[in-house]
Amino acid sequence: MPEKITMYGADWCSDCRRSKALLDREGVDYDYVDVEQSAEAADAAKAISGRTNIPVIVFTDGSFQVEPSDAELLAKL
Repeated sequence: MPEKITMYGADWCSDCRRSKALLDREGVDYDYVDVEQSAEAADAAKAISGRTNIPVIVFTDGSFQVEPSDAELLAKL
C-alpha cells in the first residue's frame, strides 16, 4: 500500500488542477504523477481505475477516486 496519496493527472485538465489545489490547501502529502510525461503513468492510472478519465487519486488504504468533486475528495480525506 502507498504511504501517501498518489494523484495521476495532467496540467491541461481542469479537474486535475482543482483537485490538486484542494490537496495543497488542505496540506495533504501526495505524489503528483503527470500522465502526459509518461505512457507508463497513463497506463498505471488506467489500470487502477479501468478508465481513461483523470484525475485518478489513490489513497493510503488502496481505494481510489476518479474525477471526484471537491466534496467527495474532502469527505475521503
